[in-house]
Amino acid sequence: MAKDTVGEMLEHINADLIKFIRLQFTDIQGQPKNVAIPVEQAEKALTDGIWFDGSSIEGFARIEESDMLLKPDPATYAILPWRPSDTRVARFICDVWTYGDKPFEGDPRYILKKTLAEAAKMGFSFNTGPELEFFLFKMIEGRPSIAFQDHGGYFDLAPSDLAEDVRKDITLALTQMGFEIEASHHEVAESQHEIDFKYSTALDTADKVITFKFATKTLALRKGLHATFMAKPIAGINGSGMHTHGSLMKDGKNAFFEANKPRELSDTAIYYIGGLLSHAKAITRIANPTINSYKRLVPGYEAPVYITWSSSNRSALVRVPAARGNSTRAEFRSPDPMCNPYLTFAAMLSAAMDGIKRKTMPPESCDVNIYHLSTADRKAMGIEMLPGSLTEANEYFLNDTVLCNALGSHIVENMTRICQIETDSFRLAVHPWEHERYLAMY
Repeated sequence: MAKDTVGEMLEHINADLIKFIRLQFTDIQGQPKNVAIPVEQAEKALTDGIWFDGSSIEGFARIEESDMLLKPDPATYAILPWRPSDTRVARFICDVWTYGDKPFEGDPRYILKKTLAEAAKMGFSFNTGPELEFFLFKMIEGRPSIAFQDHGGYFDLAPSDLAEDVRKDITLALTQMGFEIEASHHEVAESQHEIDFKYSTALDTADKVITFKFATKTLALRKGLHATFMAKPIAGINGSGMHTHGSLMKDGKNAFFEANKPRELSDTAIYYIGGLLSHAKAITRIANPTINSYKRLVPGYEAPVYITWSSSNRSALVRVPAARGNSTRAEFRSPDPMCNPYLTFAAMLSAAMDGIKRKTMPPESCDVNIYHLSTADRKAMGIEMLPGSLTEANEYFLNDTVLCNALGSHIVENMTRICQIETDSFRLAVHPWEHERYLAMY
């Protein structure tokens, strides 16, 4: 980092009366990690970085190659507003580097930055705007439960919605951390909520997703609640999604809008959609990363499972909202908030760029409710479904050279290893459902 930048940053830190600094990064599964340093170490961190042992971080390094360097990104500096004023704490999100002053190939943030650089060679920048849903459950005897905190429904208000104050606290804290919050509301399921923030460049948005989840969990806990971004915490009701709006910019203009084209969508927009759909099965491994994710991706609960697109139909995988001009965008509806946003955005962009390079045409827009079509009707229309399990999705991922090349061998190998471990663990577990069904009968 340049000396002038370091000096300005140190002045800012001192003016804010910061006592401790958290250096944050994410593992391959998108879990936030951090090391805290006293403010006296800030200059060292900003100038040289801080070494740490990466061998215990999921998907990072083997024991013999464990030393890694955290380099703070000054653009991510933020004060944690819920910390006491007499011990003020700030954070930086960091890039992970290795010996030889090289970016670490297993750092999800680096993978997204690399993918964005490839898109820039074609003249494009990538904006994303995710909608994160989450549940607020009661803590019972100090442990998370699946006991509803409220029994409200979509857009309900107090007294049905008992979480207004929690959402208010989260909104105020995120605003102080640089978010532009657009809306917050109760979602469809009991104790389910959504807080939407303004779209931004994909890297900034991915940073914000990690911050959003971290802040939401922290502030809910301070109210005696557990916030979970689990895709399907309770059977029989809606799960939580992370519908992700995406758009490409070129020469300062929205590259998706073209007034004299059908639906006012440019060729770039059509090829973007074609790329997403043609790689959708492989993207699913990244955007829906756990066994639980596939309990959300079933018909009947608003989660998209059919590989098609529409300009009006929310049962389609890709939806083009009505707004045009600079607001023209495509909404990719399958991701869930358990995903690693850096890898998910990188996978989406890689698929889209491939669609643009190959001029991939999507199928005809499907403007009927796909859930109401019969299996025979869907087959006749050529509508396929997303993978039904983590293992199936991983096979599609391994066979997708575009995504594997974009994410790199380190990510691919470790994602596969994690898939095998989780699948084996689940396969060998005896579930309470099995006790209820078989124990007395046999």
